[in-house]
Amino acid sequence: MKQILFTNWHITRWVRLSFALFLFAQAYITQDWFFILFGIFFFVQAIFNFGSGINGCSIPNKK
Repeated sequence: MKQILFTNWHITRWVRLSFALFLFAQAYITQDWFFILFGIFFFVQAIFNFGSGINGCSIPNKK
């Protein structure tokens, strides 16, 4: 778990984290709490490196 959280931080993870923080700020500023759901979605993707990032959706090439 510690290895997942602290290693392999590429640009896609940083973009997801910044977008999640932006959505949290928007939810607070506009008092529209629906944005928090999207923020949590992107935050979880960034922290645990879920989603189709670098080679995330590639199909294994077995011959």
